[in-house]
Amino acid sequence: MSDETNREAAEWDSSSDPSFFNYYEKQSQAPATVQRFATVREKVLALIGRNQAATGTILDVADIGCGAGSQCLIWAELGHHVSGIDINKPLIDLAERRARDSGLAIRFDVGSATQLPYGDESMDVCLLPELLEHVEDWQACLREATRILRPGGVLYLSTTNVLCPKQEEFNLPLYSWYPGFLKRKYERLAVTTRPELVNAARYPAVNWFSFYGLSEFLAEYNIRSYDRFDMQNPDELGMIPRLAVSALRSVPPLRFLGHVLTSDTTLFGVKNSA
Repeated sequence: MSDETNREAAEWDSSSDPSFFNYYEKQSQAPATVQRFATVREKVLALIGRNQAATGTILDVADIGCGAGSQCLIWAELGHHVSGIDINKPLIDLAERRARDSGLAIRFDVGSATQLPYGDESMDVCLLPELLEHVEDWQACLREATRILRPGGVLYLSTTNVLCPKQEEFNLPLYSWYPGFLKRKYERLAVTTRPELVNAARYPAVNWFSFYGLSEFLAEYNIRSYDRFDMQNPDELGMIPRLAVSALRSVPPLRFLGHVLTSDTTLFGVKNSA
């Protein structure tokens, strides 16, 4: 590790407020959370199968911002090689205990999403759940994620949605639509006198995204992006939802409206060959 990297690592606050830790300790094992991660896994595997011939093989998976490791466990249960990284040391300690208790070999690191300890093109799957909004230099985070991804590999991310007034990051109504200067004010309050605004998170949300902006950024790094509507399987839907998804896919203004009505941004990306 270089002197510069050591200096930057020393600046990271890897501690955790007890209330934040307790919240995520419980939330990470909630049935809805586990089901959501399982659904993400199936969609990623389906996308890999659509774009690669080597389906059913063991994959190298990186879970960036892994928290308590629930998503890591979901992948490791199928025999995939999983690495998880998070800035929060107490959550990483919890993730390591849960992996040991489950008899699963998972690599966990305390570190920054902007300096991943993985080699170039070393991963088949790169997962970034609810992370980008908390990383001030989100561009570096995505550059690192695309760096470690192999051609044909899949990037998954979920984050804030600037288009939708509903959000869960700040305990304030319509917060995603606040002007920038007002958001900066509440960000300062959240890390000083009003930690309850963000459930005592060390790094509250400071970035707000749309699928359109993220897909444009990722295109510069050879990533072809798919949104939540692209990833819907019509065969799993009833007649009316199937017609709705078909309309959203084929009529751009309707697709845009669909993004306005969903509280988060979800993106699946495939890295093309150079």
